[in-house]
Amino acid sequence: QVRLVESGGGLVPPGGSLRLSCVASEHIFRFNAMGWYRQGPGKQRKLVARITRGGGENIGDTMLGRFTISRDNAKNTVYLEMNSLKPEDTAVYYCNAQTALDYYWGQGTQVTVSS
Repeated sequence: QVRLVESGGGLVPPGGSLRLSCVASEHIFRFNAMGWYRQGPGKQRKLVARITRGGGENIGDTMLGRFTISRDNAKNTVYLEMNSLKPEDTAVYYCNAQTALDYYWGQGTQVTVSS
């Protein structure tokens, strides 16, 4: 069973930065893509950023220019660098890994943007 463990969430003031990490229990190169989703209070889970095995990236429209996704295959880790954070970025952030047949999710890490 694939395990994804997120870390790096916390409380940050508006305009601040955080870097989230997701460590996988298996070599991440086996996944077609890995990504980050978020779910705010009373909202549906939505894509934040996604990176494919070949390095292609998708970033959510409201995150363009502020968020960056990257991967370190040697460390089996995917990162989400978040800058210029806004209160509306407050959510639980989930790591996701995809194969041809399955989706895997981490437990999530809380990000709260507040003064």
